[in-house]
Amino acid sequence: MCPGVLATHEAADGALARIRLPGGALRPEQAVALAACAEGLADGRIHLTSRANLQLRAVRDVDALVTRLAAAGLLPSPAHERIRNVLASPLSGIAGGVRDVRDLVGRLDAALCGASDLTDLPGRFLFALDDGRGDVAAGSTAPEADLCWRAVTSDTGAILAAGVDTGLRVPPDRAVAALVAGARAFDLVRGAAWRLREIDPAPVVEAMRTEAMRTEAGGTGTGDTVEPGEWTSAPPPRVGPVEDATGAVAAVVAAPRFGELTAGTLGAIGRAGYAITVTPWRTVVVHDTSTEPATDRYCEVGGHADLVVDPADPLVGVSACIGAPHCAKSHADVRADAAAVLGSEPGTGTGEAGTTAGPGLAAHFAGCSRRCGRPGGSHIDVVAAEGGYHVGGTFVGLDRVAEALSAQAHTREGLQ
Repeated sequence: MCPGVLATHEAADGALARIRLPGGALRPEQAVALAACAEGLADGRIHLTSRANLQLRAVRDVDALVTRLAAAGLLPSPAHERIRNVLASPLSGIAGGVRDVRDLVGRLDAALCGASDLTDLPGRFLFALDDGRGDVAAGSTAPEADLCWRAVTSDTGAILAAGVDTGLRVPPDRAVAALVAGARAFDLVRGAAWRLREIDPAPVVEAMRTEAMRTEAGGTGTGDTVEPGEWTSAPPPRVGPVEDATGAVAAVVAAPRFGELTAGTLGAIGRAGYAITVTPWRTVVVHDTSTEPATDRYCEVGGHADLVVDPADPLVGVSACIGAPHCAKSHADVRADAAAVLGSEPGTGTGEAGTTAGPGLAAHFAGCSRRCGRPGGSHIDVVAAEGGYHVGGTFVGLDRVAEALSAQAHTREGLQ
């Protein structure tokens, strides 16, 4: 069962609560409220997930957490909290893209929360709204969405089912209705399946086609079927400043170290008036809601020790599960080991063993073979075991992890 706020997961360090953020969006006042929850009710940290959601660990009072999150607008429908899984292009409306999808995120979330017959939709079922750049649609490094609307032009978009183009083209004003119809059809025929790829998608696609053709009056509307297309995908947003079409700094992409923010940092960002968009790559897009000069204000984002804004930092691209002592199944404190191996000080670029694998290294440190939190895309698995780590399948002692990572990285570069 996927955890939520009302149905927490009991980990070795206490109750774990997962907070769904459709589109990864967090308003400034919500960031402040969530930081207060982390400080007063949990372990003082906010943990990012690969579905652009947030987690609090070691929650001491779940009832109090529910009350506070509901007041902050982060729990709009308790009955639907675990089905609000919606990815969206995190730079949409800020820089790039064919069509801003942020309005569709809000409409889809409202439609899901208003669908009383979808409360039993599996908590793993995932929606995506791609603004045309291809960062959360099929072929990207984001988790595969069960149902995705990808902008083709500002006036139409492609419907993808389990990562495959269905050929169905739907305008933005019918996109939400089509996706909800598809989810409803899946729930009716899924049996014991959790994901669309586990069943024949034909009835789901047909339900979306029918809905896309319907108008408000119940007649025939817009919605075409074409030959399925082949799409290019876009890489995750690069850490650092983001410029808009005029060349002005519109946002900053920051990478919280090992995908976790301190309550102090999140609260400070919110109090400064910044909105946050959490990405599926455990980074955050920090964008301004004030009228002050953006370039001057964004300089302060990099002043937080737990935020990486330098793409040359050795920990950019390195992720890790929570590890020991927080997880009873973990063989090691993987985050401490990763920091020791790669160098945890911003801008150092080398670790204890002088590895040349980073910056730019894509690796995931895991405490056991389950490899929780494993990212999408090409990366090197570093899996803890008794006495050391399996690096890309080869066992080495901790003192040789940096060397093994460097060798693996260089081998991969040679194959490209």
